[in-house]
Amino acid sequence: MNNKFTDALLNLAGKMQSNRWLGCIRDAFTQEMPIIIIGSFCTLFANVVCNTTPGYMSLANLPGMAWLGSLKPIFTAANYGTMTMLAIGICVLLSSDVAESYGNHDKVVSIVALASFISLVSTTMVVKAPTSGEEVTVSNVVASTFTDAKGLFVAMFVACFSAAIYVKFTKNEKLKITMPDSVPPSIARSFEVLFPATFTIFIISGIGWLFETLLHMTLFSAITTFIQAPLKNMMTGLGGHLVILFCQQLLWFFGIHGSQTLSGITSAPLLDAFAENEAAYAAGLEIPNTICTPFVANFAVITGAGITGGLIIAIMLFSKREDYKAIAKLAIPCGLFNINEPSIFGIPIVMNPILGIPFFIAPLVSEAFAYFMTEIGFMPRMVVNAPWTTPPGLEAFLSTGGSWQGIIVQLLCVVISFLIYTPFVLASNKTGTEEEPAE
Repeated sequence: MNNKFTDALLNLAGKMQSNRWLGCIRDAFTQEMPIIIIGSFCTLFANVVCNTTPGYMSLANLPGMAWLGSLKPIFTAANYGTMTMLAIGICVLLSSDVAESYGNHDKVVSIVALASFISLVSTTMVVKAPTSGEEVTVSNVVASTFTDAKGLFVAMFVACFSAAIYVKFTKNEKLKITMPDSVPPSIARSFEVLFPATFTIFIISGIGWLFETLLHMTLFSAITTFIQAPLKNMMTGLGGHLVILFCQQLLWFFGIHGSQTLSGITSAPLLDAFAENEAAYAAGLEIPNTICTPFVANFAVITGAGITGGLIIAIMLFSKREDYKAIAKLAIPCGLFNINEPSIFGIPIVMNPILGIPFFIAPLVSEAFAYFMTEIGFMPRMVVNAPWTTPPGLEAFLSTGGSWQGIIVQLLCVVISFLIYTPFVLASNKTGTEEEPAE
């Protein structure tokens, strides 16, 4: 039964890792990560460094530092160009990745996907006039609710679908406009893909028109209501995310990168929740979501998957096995930057029934503890997406917008993992003694 279960799990994980769509989504979000980090730090600088609001704790409110307030528009504009355009970036990157997975390297595919995406966007909106307060209809505008994290799922669907259609059409020789050999290749190629690009955009915009005509709702509303919202609610609820976290640990236990394997499913909902937090923080509103991208990085995978920093400490203090201690010493520098492959594959934790148990338990307890500390108001919610290699303590400080409570909770999570791992490290001492060959 063990062999059958292992084979089935490895087969499932292999299919998920090799799946074209999940792989492209994972790669697109990975490529977008620098932009997300830039945008979130712009919010941090605008509020912690350059905010001149009276009574607000920031550097600009210190004596002689008011000049920093003049720099705030720089960070505000940069944040708008990054976080408010998340869906645009994902649409461009994902469509390119999907096309390349089919062997098509046309750069225009990203423009086709973007045009298809915009064709689904409402370009009129009702706003209140700043002076009179009357509602006025404004035309030829695109609301940020379509281009920020709220539009991520639509961008993902459009990017995948439009790229696949475009590639399919480009393989049809009947749709190519052949130019004389004297025409430069770049110009000739632009005519070759004219019909595929045209048909792709018309198909996507036609689907949007059918939704509005037959169902009396936009495609945006349908995807947001029936797909994005339920998935986000599941991923950002404690119970639902603990299940996802358990699945990630299970994959790691069998030597498969659990976070990467499931990132094609988890990235968008968690990023959507973080983007809402970041926008609320920038606007001075109540932060809505506890579980989001930086929350998971801070409390579920701190020092690496399984929170193996606690294991390293337990080994250094209580282990009598020289092989464990040797690997733990090598793993310390990596663990400080949340990299733990040396621990997982070196000790190893993979397929190790003794250390596998705390490896499952530690991140679940840590995340539940951090969730509780957030809900009771001890620690603020996450508003900055710090780089995942940021050392413990500093990562929590940045992610909470400069809160010392975040540091305490994150370090307590490492302590909790240490307490969970310690009994199993002590048990492994006996196992190590039994396995030593007699002289």
